[in-house]
Amino acid sequence: MTVPVRTRPLRLMFVLPPLTGHLHPALALAGELARRGHSVAWAGPEPLLRPVLGPDALVLPTGTRLLREQATGGTAAIRTLWRDFIVPYARFTFPAVRRAVADWEPDLVLVDQHSPAGALAATRHGVPWAGFAPSSMELGRPPLDDPELTWWQEELLHGLWTRAGLDEAAYVDPRLSPRLILACTAPELLGALPADAAGPTPPEGGFAPMVAGEPLPPQCVAVGPLLTDRPGSADFPWDRLRDDRRRVLVTLGTLSASVAEDFLLRAAEALDTLSDRVQAVVAAPGPVLEKLPEGVVGLPEVPVLELLRRGAVDAVLCHGGMNTVCEALTYGIPLVLAPIRHDQPITAARVAALGAGTSVDFATAGPRELREALLAVLDDPGPRVAARAVADRLASLGGVSRAADLLEECAG
Repeated sequence: MTVPVRTRPLRLMFVLPPLTGHLHPALALAGELARRGHSVAWAGPEPLLRPVLGPDALVLPTGTRLLREQATGGTAAIRTLWRDFIVPYARFTFPAVRRAVADWEPDLVLVDQHSPAGALAATRHGVPWAGFAPSSMELGRPPLDDPELTWWQEELLHGLWTRAGLDEAAYVDPRLSPRLILACTAPELLGALPADAAGPTPPEGGFAPMVAGEPLPPQCVAVGPLLTDRPGSADFPWDRLRDDRRRVLVTLGTLSASVAEDFLLRAAEALDTLSDRVQAVVAAPGPVLEKLPEGVVGLPEVPVLELLRRGAVDAVLCHGGMNTVCEALTYGIPLVLAPIRHDQPITAARVAALGAGTSVDFATAGPRELREALLAVLDDPGPRVAARAVADRLASLGGVSRAADLLEECAG
C-alpha cells in the first residue's frame, strides 16, 4: 500500500466507550498520531476518560452514563450489554457528540464498534469515519451463531439510525464503516478470517494450522495490538518477585469484579499447591486479596505490560479479553483462558487452536483442573513455542504505525 505524503496536520476525533480495554489501544494510536503532528480529540464522559487518558488529552465532554451490571455469559450477557449500555449510551451521548463534530470539525472520526453515536454524528455532518475494533465481538460470524440475536441487534441499530434523523434508505451499520475498520489483533485470533488468510507458517513443533471461518469485512484490517506505556509500574513491589520460582500472572480484566472472587480463590488454591515452584501475581479486589495465600503478590491493579516486557511472568491466567491475550502473546507468553462472556470464548478457542494455550470453564473449573492447565503451559514447551510464533505474526502486522498510516489514508 502506498500512503500519501501528508501535507497538512489532521484533526481526528475518537469516540469510544469509557472502558479501559477500549481506551488503552486507542491511546497508543493517539500517541502515534500526535507524534506525526496531528490533533486528536476524545468525545466522551470526562470524569471517566481523564484518569486513563491523562491531563493533556483534549476531551470534548458528553456527560456520563455508567455501565450496568452484566449477565455472566451466553446470550444474556450480549443482550444485557446492548440493552443496558450500548444503546442507552448512544442515545445519551449522541446530541453532545453531534455538537462536538460540528464545532471541532474533524477530518475523520474514529468510532469504536460499541459507540455508534460517533458514526451517526459523523454521518449527519458528512464527515468520514473509520471503525475501531478492540475486540472481535462485532466482526465476522456473530457470537453464539444466533440468528435471532443478530436480528435483534440490527433492529436496535436501525432504531438508533432513524432516531438520529438519518435517512433509512441510506442506512449503514454503525459498527461497520464502509471505509476502514481497524482490528487490534491478528486475523488468526478473530472469530472469522479473511478468505485468503493462510496464517503464519508453523515452526518445528509449533501450533496447528487454523481453519478459516466466515470472511471478515473486506475493509477490516488487522494491525495487531496497539501498545503504549501505562503508569503504575513504579508502585509495584518488584523486590517481592522470586527468582527461584516461575511466575504466573492472574487477571480477569476491569469489568469482572462482581464475578471474580470465587474463581480467583479457586485459582489461588491451585497455585498454592505449586508454591514450591510457582509464584502468583494476582490482580484482585480487596476481599480476595485478604484471602490469598502467603507468597502471592496480590494488588488491586498490576502493571501487566511492564511485567510482560520485563519477562517477569512465565504464563498468564486470564478471562480471554482480546487486550490481555494479545499483550501476553506479543511477548510470547502462553495462556490459560477462562472465558466469561462476549467474544472471550471465541478468542479462547483460537488461542487453543493455535497451540498457544489452553482453556478451562470459568464457572466449574476447580483447583485441580486449574493446576493441571497451568502445568500444561508451564512444563510443556509446545505452548511457549506456539506463543512465540504468534508473537512474530503480531509483530508483522505493523501495530500503531500501520494503524496511523491507514487513518491518514482514510482521511485523505
